[in-house]
Parts: sequence; structure tokens; C-alpha cells
Amino acid sequence: MQKEVFQRLIAIILMCIPGGISVYGWTLMRDILFSTAAGESFPIFTFVLGLILFLLGLAIVGGFIFYRDKKRNKIQPKLLKKTDEYKKEKHAFLDKV
Repeated sequence: MQKEVFQRLIAIILMCIPGGISVYGWTLMRDILFSTAAGESFPIFTFVLGLILFLLGLAIVGGFIFYRDKKRNKIQPKLLKKTDEYKKEKHAFLDKV
């Protein structure tokens, strides 16, 4: 019981890191747009850095959720690759036997 709680706590902490990276990228982009609306110049490199950070954090969190749901068989068949469908059918056949 204690081990499960500890594992969940570590998982939450690990998911906060890419979430924080994504939030920081969003904040960079937001601040640049607001400062541009106030009349300052548009720093394109900083905006692109914020966009990359935002997309990177989003991809890591989304990939983690997709992997977890795939492991629990909660993914629609159209999102699975052909090899994954084959493995799923093979295991379903073996379970019936």
C-alpha cells in the first residue's frame, strides 16, 4: 500500500516538470504578445522558444497519457498501429483458448 502511494507521488511530481515547462512557454508567448500590443518590437526568437517549450511540454504530457491509456486498453482501435491491433487480436484469441 505504501509503495503504491509513493509511486503515484513520484508520477505526479514527474508530470509537473513538463507541465511547468509548458506553462513557462505559454507565459513567454503571452508576455511577448502583450508587449507587442503595447508598442514594443516583436522578438521572434523568444516567441519561437516559448512556442517550442509549450509544444514540448504538451507532447510529453499527451504522450504519457496516451501510453497509460494504451496500456489499460482504453484507446480506440483507429488510433492503434497495425502491429498493435495484431497483438491485441492475438492476445484476445489466446485468452479464449
